[in-house]
Amino acid sequence: MRHPATLNFVALLCLSIAMTVSVRASSQETAPATTPLLPANTSGEEIYRQACAACHSVDGSGQPQTVVGFQLPLPNGHSFPDFNDCATNTVEPTADWIAVVHRGGPVRALDRHMPAFGDALTPEQIERAVKYVWTFCKDTSWPRGDLNLPRAFFTEKAFPENETVWTTGVIGSGAKAIDNELVYEHRIGSRGQFEVKLPIAAQQQEPGGAWSRGIGDVEFAVRRTFYANLDRGSIFAAGGAIVAPTGKESEGLGNGFWIYEPFAMWGQMIGTNAFLQVHAGVEFPSDQALGDTEAFARTAFGYTFARDQGFGRAWTPMLEVLMASPQGAATEWDVVPQVQVSLSKLQHILLSVGVRVPLNEREERKPQVLTYFLWDWFDGGLFQFWR
Repeated sequence: MRHPATLNFVALLCLSIAMTVSVRASSQETAPATTPLLPANTSGEEIYRQACAACHSVDGSGQPQTVVGFQLPLPNGHSFPDFNDCATNTVEPTADWIAVVHRGGPVRALDRHMPAFGDALTPEQIERAVKYVWTFCKDTSWPRGDLNLPRAFFTEKAFPENETVWTTGVIGSGAKAIDNELVYEHRIGSRGQFEVKLPIAAQQQEPGGAWSRGIGDVEFAVRRTFYANLDRGSIFAAGGAIVAPTGKESEGLGNGFWIYEPFAMWGQMIGTNAFLQVHAGVEFPSDQALGDTEAFARTAFGYTFARDQGFGRAWTPMLEVLMASPQGAATEWDVVPQVQVSLSKLQHILLSVGVRVPLNEREERKPQVLTYFLWDWFDGGLFQFWR
């Protein structure tokens, strides 16, 4: 999600244009406020050199305090970003860069030193300037942030992330259960990721029965993004997971055997705001006498829209379709309608709510109410960038 240093691109699109605005405003009082200050066909490089290099230097590494003339680091604790750093340069989607340049730093709870340039530059000029800044990252193996599609409950993403997610599922009928899962994801370089899933459950083994509480089977996984193409809007990743038998099998909190799971994920942008994600794999038990091999396929389709002309809070309704096919048993189908919403202005804190509805085998499987709280810790602290 959204790195403050990246989005500070702001003090960025330019102290010098801000000066130009005031000078021209005084000499051309009758000019409309929306009159662009540069010719319409000005290249992104020229916009950057004229408006941004004074603060960010021609090579994108950032100027020192002695050159820019105001205190660094900024009040939010960040100095100018180094646009040559691909981890910073690539993580944010186009919409976030444009929002900050168009409306200024406060639109994402960033520093007020970043002015708004929506009246000084055309939308096309802003986009060209942003895409020129992207060229400072010379390593093309880093996927662009636009391919970081919204997270669904069960269909995992192909984009490598730095996130912590707490998910809670509640079953209120039949054998009641409160299932929690803490997921920690950590990006490795441009395309790798490892993650740890820690389940914590409280559940009845039978309706009206005693409750069991404790840790379930812990999962460790690694993955790599093998293909990412922003022009096509496509991203593909694959990896593997190992589930350790850490939960108490006798209390229904664990399987009692190891599980080995190869998997793959595909993400596809559809237009600007819609997307489709697919996640499939096979679970192999370490002991076929204790468990069955199970194949699964999950899909998520969604659409993101934002308030305030696309610059405000983001909402993403999604629908997941889940299929699980245990060896020698009936295939299970579920649908999961859900909606994700950004909570912080930086959009690094997200909330999602939904419900998992079984389509078959309903005698044994009951609806489950779901929610998750997501923190993209690479972008900022848990209590930062809320207003």
